[in-house]
Amino acid sequence: MRFLRNDTVIQGITDGIGYVKEIRGDIAGNYELTGWQIPLKDVQKYLVPVYPSKIVGLGLNYRAHAEETGVQIPSEPLMFLKPPSALAAHGEDIIYPGISSRVDYEAELAIIIGKKACNISAEEAGNVILGYSCFNDVTARDLQKKDGQWTRAKSFDTFAPLGPWIEMDIDPSNLEISMLKNDRVVQDSLTSDLIFNVNHIVSCVSRVMTLNPGDVIATGTPSGIGPVEHGDILTVRIQGIGELQNRVVRPGGVIS
Repeated sequence: MRFLRNDTVIQGITDGIGYVKEIRGDIAGNYELTGWQIPLKDVQKYLVPVYPSKIVGLGLNYRAHAEETGVQIPSEPLMFLKPPSALAAHGEDIIYPGISSRVDYEAELAIIIGKKACNISAEEAGNVILGYSCFNDVTARDLQKKDGQWTRAKSFDTFAPLGPWIEMDIDPSNLEISMLKNDRVVQDSLTSDLIFNVNHIVSCVSRVMTLNPGDVIATGTPSGIGPVEHGDILTVRIQGIGELQNRVVRPGGVIS
């Protein structure tokens, strides 16, 4: 994970409940503990855990979600891109753009790439995955429908919340994934409902574009997508990883 301490970026490892231990080096390669640590509850400013060269998204990758949209289940991964400028950290506000009248939440499992990958097989994919994180593929649904393609609708600043950290030791094949809107569960599924599994996804993306360390692949959202309003608190919860929480605000909006 990454966070700010006295305006300094700290990179650390945590068990998610106790302490964050500072490290130096490359989390995807060689690193060492510095000996300094802080209680996780005292971390005040989270940062996104990686700074990717690109964020690759997948559309319609849960069977139930494809069914709720009334479209045919895709025969191969449906890819799109979100810019790194859309990233938002755990605890950071999601800004509701003034030109949209319908913004939706989308809880997703994110794959974090740890090694450069180009034209790899599904069998090789596990060797290039650093770990997994929580992701919210925030989407201006009205603009998505208006444009007929997805770039503008998914690219606004703060439309890619990611975090709070990377879980590096977990089997992603059957995890509980949910979205809470103001503490009410609005999405609830298992990653076993993915149409294309993690290794297949990484292989397919690598055959289109070279993946670099730190790149993020958002694997698609379950059924239950819906709109957000000013003041909503959105929480992506994934079993074995943690919770990513962000508040929705209008530009210049004040929450009482």
